[in-house]
Amino acid sequence: MNCQDILVSPVDAGVLTITLNRPERRNALRNQTLAEIGEALAGAAANPEVRAVVIGGNARCFAAGADLEEMRHLDAVGLQQDIRPSLWKRIDDFNKPLIAAVNGYALGAGLELVLHCDLVVAGEGALLGLPEIKLGIMPGAGGTQRLSRQIGQQTAMKMVLTGEPMTAERAYDLGLVSQLCVPALTDEYALKLARQIAGQAPLAVQAAKGAIKACQETSLSQGLRQERQAFVWLAGTEDRNEGINAFLEKRAPQYRGK
Repeated sequence: MNCQDILVSPVDAGVLTITLNRPERRNALRNQTLAEIGEALAGAAANPEVRAVVIGGNARCFAAGADLEEMRHLDAVGLQQDIRPSLWKRIDDFNKPLIAAVNGYALGAGLELVLHCDLVVAGEGALLGLPEIKLGIMPGAGGTQRLSRQIGQQTAMKMVLTGEPMTAERAYDLGLVSQLCVPALTDEYALKLARQIAGQAPLAVQAAKGAIKACQETSLSQGLRQERQAFVWLAGTEDRNEGINAFLEKRAPQYRGK
């Protein structure tokens, strides 16, 4: 890929790394940035060598929010016609594990990108927030909906209506962050987690991710049906047989994604 706003690593041990790379704008997410992330994820989805993706920023900042210079010129009509929602959907549609490595701060659209990820590794002292209300606007890329579902309506309401961020430690206590670590090890811990997942049967991982995501959008009965359908479908895969046989034969499984 020929990218302006992100860096994409070669695949290593089944893991692809995407690094936000607009330090002069504190990694603000303009449409170009989201388009490049979406393109990188589309390539990862189609590449059987990729089994998990880590997305991160730098030591000072994950992402400061949307690029206000880009947004300030858009009126209601311009926002209605903006391609931004389709760019976010492309990220949301990614079917393999997506892990955020967060240092510094993830604010506004930066936190909304974190909320699109399946797991979050954060350095101690990182700040996560939705400060849009201080600018006379509100979150517009899923912040109100995803945050409420993850940490509860009351806590999300306070964050959104005051615009005040929470620490990574508080986010961990609320279940918004999966793992805390010292900031210098955030990327290392995220990669370690990604490699652990990449070692599992990829079709089972994708099916499990889909089932867990469904619980936010469906009833319990619908979710249970989807879970069971995926469970039955996996019985027809080679990896399922390999996993059971390897366990019984006391050896490490060799998963092929088939």
